[in-house]
Amino acid sequence: MLQLNNITLVQFRNYVTQTFNFKQKVVGICGLNGTGKTNLLDAIYYLSFTKSYFGRTDAQNVHQGLAGLRIEGHYHLNNQAQELICIVRENNKKEFLLNGTVYKKFSDHIGNYPCVMIAPDDVELITGSSELRRKFLDTILSQIDSSYLQALIAYNKIIQQRNSLLKQANEIGSIDNALLNIYNDQLIEKGNYIFDARVGFTKELLPLIIHYYTKIATQSDDVELAYNSQLINHSLNNLLNENLSKDIALQRTTVGIHKDDIGITMSANSFKNQASQGQRKSLLFAFKLAEWQLLKQKKGFAPILLLDDVFEKLDATRMFNLLTWVCKEDDGQVFITDTHKERLSLALTDANIAFQLIEL
Repeated sequence: MLQLNNITLVQFRNYVTQTFNFKQKVVGICGLNGTGKTNLLDAIYYLSFTKSYFGRTDAQNVHQGLAGLRIEGHYHLNNQAQELICIVRENNKKEFLLNGTVYKKFSDHIGNYPCVMIAPDDVELITGSSELRRKFLDTILSQIDSSYLQALIAYNKIIQQRNSLLKQANEIGSIDNALLNIYNDQLIEKGNYIFDARVGFTKELLPLIIHYYTKIATQSDDVELAYNSQLINHSLNNLLNENLSKDIALQRTTVGIHKDDIGITMSANSFKNQASQGQRKSLLFAFKLAEWQLLKQKKGFAPILLLDDVFEKLDATRMFNLLTWVCKEDDGQVFITDTHKERLSLALTDANIAFQLIEL
């Protein structure tokens, strides 16, 4: 079991210095907008992923007018006490420590303290670009398989190098074929590994998302999901060779696993073009609950679940069902924020859930 016992924030976002102690499995955090509810959840996320959930740079997370930040968390993982510390120095150099030992690579930390977050703008996962759905896949797989994360890091680096070569070729009118072949070979090796991992994983993930959608929406709405990749019907080697002229003209690599997507349809039509707000929200929660469930299965314990302002997304019945599933039927730790103290307290009380309430 994974449990965060306390967290200390120093110069993080709106906090100068503050410690929070968590005494229950379910922690409600209430306060007006701007009081730091989301920042507290993001600090917890930071300790799991070594970065902000919202794509902010380390410097942007430092309290305004000050230099540097520190986040310190004390956990119990499988009955063992653990201390995690993130330090961003005044020169913006970042260090991450586990039980006093500095990580040589931040990527070595990913997946050790799994965490799932649901935030207000996450509906973009359903309606936005394919990049968001790839990131969703990569975030889960990187926490499960460290080799996948290393392959992904390497693939993205090779893409950058190949794109620089393509830009140079566009400018001078010729390309270094020997260097191109090296990049292509490296891309093919890493790309095929990532593709195979995604194919296997989506066979588990996509049916689970549909299961949760049906459970939340109380009907299937004929929603279907499919993993879409250029590599399903073509080899990456052929794709790279066939699109070289196009790549040089556009100065970027136009084919590969960095174009993959999860296709979403409803009654065989585009989901985002015809789904209601309620259906979009239900599918978002289904995506996130499937992520949470699969991480739990693969890790052997439930990840920490961070629910930011979810009461604005679901009606009372669906909220009751969600709280029952994630707070009552499981041993995972859950943090929930809301602007309304009474609404939060009543929802948790009605679901017969023991909880701690923090007011900001």
